[in-house]
Amino acid sequence: MTDRMPLDRTKVRDLLDRAQREINDGNLPSCQIALARGGELEVFETLGDATDDSRYVVFSCTKAFVAGAMWALIGDGVVEVAKRVVDYIPEFAPNHKDVITVEQVMLHTSGFPNAPLGPPDWFTREGRLEMFAKWRLNWEPGTAYEYHATSAHWVLAEIIERVTGTDFRDVVQERVTDPAGLPRVLGIPEADQSGIADLEIRGEAPSPDALEAALGIRELPVTEVTDEALMMFNRPENRAVGVPGAGGIMRAADLALYYQAIMNDDGTIWDPAVLGDATTKVRNTFVDPMTGTPTSRTLGLVTAGDDGLAAIRGFGYTTSRRAFGHAGAAGQIAWGDPETGLSFGFCTNGNDIDILRQWRRGVALSSRAGATI
Repeated sequence: MTDRMPLDRTKVRDLLDRAQREINDGNLPSCQIALARGGELEVFETLGDATDDSRYVVFSCTKAFVAGAMWALIGDGVVEVAKRVVDYIPEFAPNHKDVITVEQVMLHTSGFPNAPLGPPDWFTREGRLEMFAKWRLNWEPGTAYEYHATSAHWVLAEIIERVTGTDFRDVVQERVTDPAGLPRVLGIPEADQSGIADLEIRGEAPSPDALEAALGIRELPVTEVTDEALMMFNRPENRAVGVPGAGGIMRAADLALYYQAIMNDDGTIWDPAVLGDATTKVRNTFVDPMTGTPTSRTLGLVTAGDDGLAAIRGFGYTTSRRAFGHAGAAGQIAWGDPETGLSFGFCTNGNDIDILRQWRRGVALSSRAGATI
């Protein structure tokens, strides 16, 4: 039992009603909402065509779990972020990539944001290493920021395997999710994939006039994160790969409880100094070319910051400046706020291609979630 004040049930209802509106309007086929505090789940609701046992591909929310494995290995002293990637993966060196550091990879400043790696190459380690050798730089490492949707985390996965001698997906389970009391979330065998909600495309792309009014641009830049790329994760063989930057499969409850594990760890999972650095020290303030705002990135996470731009970073308007997390494509949300102890997870299988509506939905949900305490 705890003597903490309960969540404001009226505001919890407001949060759930806001999500239900998206279901009712046909913008999403289903979603899950979870709030946790004090290491415990306090709210977990599934709306639409799904159940509480349904799991979702959480796309880039996965990155925080791979970062968690890296933090554990940094604490062990077997990974040093100041070292070059080639100190761990010599095959990575061609095409002037030998100067890239592990830190730059974790901060998305390593210069190969759109380096290609997909099926069939990602099914085998040999295929992945062959692609590493072919990758070329888009710009000088360490001089700019551009989001590496999947490429950076393939490199982190290989570093994990080099220093442990163990499959990266198993390391994430053994060092991160098992001790946090969570199920396996990365690399789900095809035989264990029942109940995963297939992604569905909803809505229509915003018009150039709408984009210009909201963002000052008439078309979105072309990136790796296309509708076709996201829909690939409906295929069982691709889900089984456990793409380290995008392929995590879980419930909203698992997301919320993971951030509880981060906020409440007593040194069991992570070295306290490493964890403190990863959740508070902003190492990347380069301007994001997509949003025009400073990135506010730590080793693996994004922080809300105190510059009034937290909503753009995915935290809404009611979290503290110390909140940290990592969002995912198609509107997935995951964050924890150490000032309130609250964590929030939101999963959906609706790929709403009205990117403006998707962003506004996320702001509305995060703002309502933060206001429940």
